[in-house]
Amino acid sequence: MSEFTHHKQNRVKMLVQLTRAILEKKKVGELYKQYIDEIQKLMPSDVIAAVDVLMQEEIELESLKTAINKLLNLVYQPINDFPSTPIKEGDILWYLQQNNSKAMSLLDDTSSPIKKLNSDNPEEAVQELLSIYRELLVFTKIYTIKENVVFPVMEKEWPDFRCSQMMWSFHDDIKSDIKQVITILESLDIDDLSRINRLIGDISFRITAIKFRDEKILFPHILDTISSEKLDELLGQSKDLEFPFVKPNYDDQKEKMEESDMINGLVQLGSGAMRPDQIRLVFNHLPVDITYVDEHNKVQYYSTPKHRVFPRTNAILGRDVSNCHPPDSVHVVEKIVEAFKKGEKDQASFWIHMGPHFILIQYFAVRNEKGDFKGVVEVSQEISCIQELKGDKRLLDWE
Repeated sequence: MSEFTHHKQNRVKMLVQLTRAILEKKKVGELYKQYIDEIQKLMPSDVIAAVDVLMQEEIELESLKTAINKLLNLVYQPINDFPSTPIKEGDILWYLQQNNSKAMSLLDDTSSPIKKLNSDNPEEAVQELLSIYRELLVFTKIYTIKENVVFPVMEKEWPDFRCSQMMWSFHDDIKSDIKQVITILESLDIDDLSRINRLIGDISFRITAIKFRDEKILFPHILDTISSEKLDELLGQSKDLEFPFVKPNYDDQKEKMEESDMINGLVQLGSGAMRPDQIRLVFNHLPVDITYVDEHNKVQYYSTPKHRVFPRTNAILGRDVSNCHPPDSVHVVEKIVEAFKKGEKDQASFWIHMGPHFILIQYFAVRNEKGDFKGVVEVSQEISCIQELKGDKRLLDWE
């Protein structure tokens, strides 16, 4: 076993060294030839471990993403040929795989209209491409499922989980590019064909690359390290999210709810007492999303109103709050939490537009009677209708 570990460590060091050479624009070809024998022995877990090492170094994320793309191009063949555990039909990885395949079919469908777009009569191509890229935007829902269901279990089970942070950033790039293409096509502003072609090329490359990384690196390692029982639980946890094309039958999924052992069945709240089911009902009927993070930075609770602003699943419970946000914004959350812990601030507010919706996001420090920091409550709310209020309303107008 120690010899196996030694060989693995050497392969990981080799991948890290190759990536650094790519970043520093050194003679990568010579280094590749030097390591060719070791490269042929690569395993999916080696890539995951190497990315984890690199993500902990002070490397600018966009530069590292580009370098990892080039690295995986270099080691594509041994990773692609590695014999991996087959995915069981009907588990969450199978549904992710099936939806990946549908996305590839959609990309294939763009070939003909892209040729038309670059011809002398591009108008016909616009509507064809719009239809396809709108479907591809729907497809990106599987990335939300990965981020909120699969990534949390990786963080709990793996010491080298940080590849999830990089994949999340790639997901965001794909969503952003698709939205840009749709905006351009909807506005019929197709004069800048070079920009459109570049975006279309980036989308195709990135979706194809993520499919390869899912099915040849991420999923095989998940199958080798995470039990089938836990994978079965993950499918149930995805119920409140939506698979885009190939959808599970959740009627076959059994969901368990843990009931608290309370004296007389009531939770003492200081200003009253309620049963646990009443507490759940109250929180879930508030017109806001509530998430509670304890003083150890772990997510302990989220409400489940009828219409959530941001997706949440039980997989988030126990997750470090820093891992619940994409790389581009996580530093802001960490700054807020740190200021709350030091007692420097008690509240932080943001407001953003999401399509037709206007969202208010607020963070509140939670402190006990002594003023000790006990965590953070995040409250998100759609406030478009509140913004529109004018004057007074004192009468009921249901009729």
